[in-house]
Amino acid sequence: MDEPELSSQTVLVTGSARGVGREILLATADRGAKTAVHYHTSADAAREVADEARDRGAPDATTVQGDVTDPESVDGLFSSVEAELGSVDALVNNVGDFAPAHWAEIDFATWNRVLETNLNGTYLCSKRALPAMREAGFGRIVNVGYASAEKGLVSPKNFPYFVAKTGVLMFTRMLAADTQDDGITVNAVSPYVVENSEEFPEELPRGRPASFADVVRPVLFFLDPDNEYTSGENLEVDGGWLPERV
Repeated sequence: MDEPELSSQTVLVTGSARGVGREILLATADRGAKTAVHYHTSADAAREVADEARDRGAPDATTVQGDVTDPESVDGLFSSVEAELGSVDALVNNVGDFAPAHWAEIDFATWNRVLETNLNGTYLCSKRALPAMREAGFGRIVNVGYASAEKGLVSPKNFPYFVAKTGVLMFTRMLAADTQDDGITVNAVSPYVVENSEEFPEELPRGRPASFADVVRPVLFFLDPDNEYTSGENLEVDGGWLPERV
């Protein structure tokens, strides 16, 4: 399958100063997209990613700062992208904190932060992007989920993350249905363990975590302007993982 051509697209990837978000953004730069590197606190890392994006074929790459859990901040970061690159054609909602502790040890502030960054951030950024997409009759939204949302993982650890990512998947499908007549597709890519994870299970499917490239490929598929009939889908990048239910 040919790689999608994105030279006419303005792409915003939230949380793209590091990790998976960085790799997704650079992959769109490789395909000529106008790229917006979003960060909250990692300004230096974001500037480095923008520099690399320009070196790799995205001459208009820029950085935008914002807190995806705050409506005014989200409006400001989108306004910055629109002023420099034009309206957002493709949005990847990648930001999402996690809390790998037993649920009883997680205080409310941590619980709330995990839900806000994963679920509310996806909602706020999608809502802000939609008016321009609807006006243009075109848009691509990809939400980064987690394989547990489909696998039904039951575990006493990371409660808020699992709850939030399940919400992200439901939001993806509901938004896809709501935008089916608008030229917009909304899909999710849900990895299990990725190469930059801080902790690894003793046993991994296929003997390794997902590479960045494993995650990037399906994101690019969903961002493809020619891929206009696939919406409301969740593609798991988990190597065939079957969870152990606790």
